[in-house]
Amino acid sequence: MEKSTVQNIRLGVLVVLGTVLLVVAAYLIGNRQNLFGSTFQINAVFKNVNGLQKGNNVRYSGIDIGTVKDIEMTNDTTIVVYMIIQEKMLSHIRKNAIASIGSDGLVGSMIVNIVPGREAGPPISSGDQIASYSKIGAEDMLSTLNVTNENAAILTADLLQVTEALKNGKGTFGRLLNDTIMSDNLLQTSANLKELSTQANIMLKQLNEIVANIEYENSVADVLTNDSVSGQQMKNILTNLELSSVQMVSVSRTLDSLSTRIYEGKGTINYLATDTVFVNQLQHTMQNIEEGTLRFNENMEALKHNFLFRRYFKKLEKEKGGKE
Repeated sequence: MEKSTVQNIRLGVLVVLGTVLLVVAAYLIGNRQNLFGSTFQINAVFKNVNGLQKGNNVRYSGIDIGTVKDIEMTNDTTIVVYMIIQEKMLSHIRKNAIASIGSDGLVGSMIVNIVPGREAGPPISSGDQIASYSKIGAEDMLSTLNVTNENAAILTADLLQVTEALKNGKGTFGRLLNDTIMSDNLLQTSANLKELSTQANIMLKQLNEIVANIEYENSVADVLTNDSVSGQQMKNILTNLELSSVQMVSVSRTLDSLSTRIYEGKGTINYLATDTVFVNQLQHTMQNIEEGTLRFNENMEALKHNFLFRRYFKKLEKEKGGKE
């Protein structure tokens, strides 16, 4: 009886130890899939691991190549993830590979995905650190969607206000939508512009035809373009015209100054033009001279018929006739 009890105790202890060993072995095998193979270690730095844990799988181009050994938080923005990779992948992973954290399916555990770089690079070595890429988390996406929804609500409210204003005929566009007279005017204006454009095209076409029919050779334009002497002469003519215009301006200023002085009462001309008394005296004097000349002619005619001077005047007439 005592022997049977001891054997049962020993059997129970063995069963308990076996069970414990089996659980420990399963745990170790689960956390380290490459427990009995050759491995090397690499790491990557992330700002957010999104729930990644020790023992999660590491994949390279979709193939399981290792597990997460440890996660170490250096500071509030730096988290180092250490990974154990199968040694046979040394020749495949390059130093420019990029690591990112994703999920294994929709509801699966988190994994580390390693993708090759775009350009060729040297093979990776044990202990190297590769670049990382942090994907947008679900919370960030929800936050962004929330902001987007708020902006969409504000935009919708503004659109409703604009639509209501358009329906009520407020603003320029509202008047255009509701005022048929303005719409007809705009249509007429558009038709007029179209007709004007057509007429302009016709005029341009006719102008091109006129220019094309002009005989360029032996024309003034041809001479001015190709004859350097004529070009120089034309340049001299323009220079002379410019000098003449300057001189005309100077003469105009002189005449203006002279007329101003005359108008202001300076000089004989102004005196003659403005003094009416002197003008009347001058007119009377000229009248007296004319009357004196007339009387002198009459006296000379009388002297011709006087017997004292008759022979003298006949002699003068004979001398005058002889000279002719």
